[in-house]
Amino acid sequence: MTFPKLSLRQLIAPIIVAASAIATTGACAAFPDRPITVVVPYAPGGAADTVARVMAAKLSMQLGTSVIVDNRPGASGTIGAAYVAKAAPDGYTVLYDATPYSINPHLYPKMPFKADALAPLSLVLLAPNALIVNADSPIKTVGDLVAKAKAQPGKVNFASGGSGTVQRLAAELFRQSLKLDMVHVPYKSGGPAITDVMSGQVDFMFATVAATYPLISSGKLRALAVSSPERSARLPSVPTVAETVIPGYEAFEWNGMLVPAKTPREIVDKLQKAVAEVLKQDDVQKRLHELGAKPVGSTPEDFAAFLKNEDSKWGDVIRKGNIQLD
Repeated sequence: MTFPKLSLRQLIAPIIVAASAIATTGACAAFPDRPITVVVPYAPGGAADTVARVMAAKLSMQLGTSVIVDNRPGASGTIGAAYVAKAAPDGYTVLYDATPYSINPHLYPKMPFKADALAPLSLVLLAPNALIVNADSPIKTVGDLVAKAKAQPGKVNFASGGSGTVQRLAAELFRQSLKLDMVHVPYKSGGPAITDVMSGQVDFMFATVAATYPLISSGKLRALAVSSPERSARLPSVPTVAETVIPGYEAFEWNGMLVPAKTPREIVDKLQKAVAEVLKQDDVQKRLHELGAKPVGSTPEDFAAFLKNEDSKWGDVIRKGNIQLD
């Protein structure tokens, strides 16, 4: 019997593949053996940054290594997201993003990274918005708001922190679903928008429960509804939009974590398990409850399905409303 002659490359190729597999397995088993960086693509002090820092501190203990928060704000979160998309897929650079992640591709003519450059890790939390009006407003229910908008087309206005925010899109989804003629009043951020609703300069807006709860509880704002399918534990007496005027309506502020594509599955699973364990801790759940948020800790697959639905929903709202960046 004769054997075909093999080149040196053909002879050593299987050895290289095997060595590479052993090295990868070893790296995954040792992970993490150095600090992990969690990139927050927004400025310090915001809602996403606040929760990211809570998560980082807890993940440090869970994973046995330092977890550092790195703020890289700009362009509605796309700068920080692009940084992580181009990072090495080794689990040491993680993106902590929020709802604009699903909105930006439909507003920016060109994104600084490809859609498949990032892979879902885990949905961290869901936070509903509250539909708020001035505490002295004659509008006392969602039905009152709808009736006024129908009776006075183009006269009712709503505020938001800008066109790329879920505040704007939640109101736009509300408007489109009921075929109402309303006027959008954009602000540079949510704070001034809430202030003008509180003073009666603007009729209503959708804003986070975390930002509005102190003003609602002190009687300076009135909450007509919340944007989640279920009532908020923070505002249990306030009905949902879905149970009042638009069945199936939901609009969340969400936070989630993503990693560079091609991150080994073993590392993804280790990170996801750590995130899920952190979100089960009583003090973390208490903190999120105070922010009006619901902890999740989903699998990568469930988060991917969630992102697909968000992309479809907000893309449709933006197209129908011909919404553009301010």
